[in-house]
Amino acid sequence: MQTTVSFRAASSKASVAPRAPRRMAVAVRATQAPAESSMVEKVDRVAGLARVISTAATGVLVAACLTLSAQTTAAHADADLALGQQVFEGNCAACHAGGNNNVIPDHTLRKAAIEQFLDGGFKLEAIKYQVENGKGAMPAWDGRLSEEEIDSVSAYVYDKAANDSW
Repeated sequence: MQTTVSFRAASSKASVAPRAPRRMAVAVRATQAPAESSMVEKVDRVAGLARVISTAATGVLVAACLTLSAQTTAAHADADLALGQQVFEGNCAACHAGGNNNVIPDHTLRKAAIEQFLDGGFKLEAIKYQVENGKGAMPAWDGRLSEEEIDSVSAYVYDKAANDSW
């Protein structure tokens, strides 16, 4: 592709007659990458963006899991396990001695049984809910035990099951 450019040189001397405009041919070469190369670049950019989004999503999920784990661990750490043991021995051991269940034998307080039979699974909150509200033959302890006693006995049961120490 060629373009012609015209220009006029101005003189600082007034006595010089103006000259005819000069014409100069200027070659302009335009290059464009092939269409395939452009498409490959776009695909690479999209793939890179997908990797960034995937990495960010993974980070969000990990942070959420760590937050939930920290909350459960903090609630467990705040509970008084010695008080939980006293509450268990004084109120629960009649039916659940040694983590067993004298009423429904396969519904023990071992982790696998809690995961299988407890509404909400093996979570401190689910154990606390069961202690507070009861179910079937198990009485509700809300109103009979203080909140501190319920928190402590729930944490005690969770700790014994988690560490397989019944």
